[in-house]
Amino acid sequence: MATANVIEPTDVPMYSTMFKNPEQGHLATPTCTITSKKDEAHPMRAVEFHGKQDMKVKVRPRPMLTDANDVVLRVTTSAICGSDLHMYMGAMPGMKSGDVVGHEFMGVVEAVGPAVEGIKEGDRVVTAFDIACGQCSACHLKNFSGCDSTNPSLEQNVMYKDRTCGMFGYSHLTGGWEGGQAEYVRVPFADVNCLKVPDELDDEHAILLTDILPTAWHANELGGVGKGDNVAIWGCGPVGILAAHCAFYRGAARVVIIDEVKFRLDFATKVVPCIETINYKEKKTIEELRTKFPHGPDVAIEAVGVHYVQNLLHKLEVMVGLETDSTEVINECIYAVRKAGRIGIVGAYAGFANHFNLGAFMEKGLTMAGGQTPVQKYWPTLLPLVQSGKLDPTIVITHTLGLGEAPEAYKHFNAKDDGWIKVLLKPESDPEAVTEAGPGLKERARNVVSGAVAGTINTVQSATGVMSTDVNK
Repeated sequence: MATANVIEPTDVPMYSTMFKNPEQGHLATPTCTITSKKDEAHPMRAVEFHGKQDMKVKVRPRPMLTDANDVVLRVTTSAICGSDLHMYMGAMPGMKSGDVVGHEFMGVVEAVGPAVEGIKEGDRVVTAFDIACGQCSACHLKNFSGCDSTNPSLEQNVMYKDRTCGMFGYSHLTGGWEGGQAEYVRVPFADVNCLKVPDELDDEHAILLTDILPTAWHANELGGVGKGDNVAIWGCGPVGILAAHCAFYRGAARVVIIDEVKFRLDFATKVVPCIETINYKEKKTIEELRTKFPHGPDVAIEAVGVHYVQNLLHKLEVMVGLETDSTEVINECIYAVRKAGRIGIVGAYAGFANHFNLGAFMEKGLTMAGGQTPVQKYWPTLLPLVQSGKLDPTIVITHTLGLGEAPEAYKHFNAKDDGWIKVLLKPESDPEAVTEAGPGLKERARNVVSGAVAGTINTVQSATGVMSTDVNK
């Protein structure tokens, strides 16, 4: 183990996110504890967020069993997801310096809570990125990503008048749960959120069942992709490529994937036979799609998300705070798809956006669906397909690195450098590697400003009684 000083939560300023009420504490939901107990005697390494484009590998206490339905995993493989880049680029609200990131991980069960029934010590498991209780009304509908019990976010109540589930390593907007780009991680409601991995399935084939393979499948479900469909996919990252892979398995006739990075498009044609590509830097997307499909594709899948803004007006509006997200890709989907076509959105969006062409959407008679993936819902379908080789998630994996290499991996992945599509991290391959540098000037300034803003808002809330501390309201 590295000899760097153990980083306690109090060592890094952990200021409130903007609507947090200090009396509520933000530490628990009505049914589970978010901030785990810590084993001070046994440190571990973890990838922490320390500001925009600043990830660090730090040493901190290991998590312990906290609630009766928990397990603690020794992580054998984790991954960097495209949606982790939203946080890396500072586009995800509710991040704090010192937050442990990562929502794609698997490992070996080291400790089991007394209420866990189906998981035992020594089991290899993958976890779902969406943390579900399995008992609420949303979970009974298999809408696990809408679980009512695992996310007390007051921000989401303000923004959405509702809440998603909690998510590992994905900001305090989704509960502030510690992520799995670490050597150890605590998993609540283990019987719901862990999937046993068959002995014959190696980590490389299993790890992407945590998120991006189910998300690729979910994109096809949202778009209703079936036999004979023509499908256009925006975004040639790992999710987009696997969405194409799933579309062909589901019987799509033709699949076109759209991006600006030549390497990614060339990579897709190698790993997904028969896929067609459009480089929107070389050809106009709508015109090229209408050349291929005179009436437009049957289905459009948006696998891009919030922070890849191209349009100058949207860039300006995001910069000055007039919108948080851009509608440019979604509008392009609306324009491209055939009349009465379908649109599935799995790119991550967080807040408000301008210039949505509601008229075109309505007058063309389109159907649009989106949402975070209910991973657990798809496990019974996808695990056998992976075991049989009918779906192969390993086609997108390009790099397997040590946990200590995560900061550099984020840089390359975000820059879309040639050769970088999907990165796996193996904590056991570099057990001593940490980031030695302390907080920089930018991080210190960010924490001071964040604390001042949060303090002002909390003072106003206390004086006016604007916010309720009841997370069920």
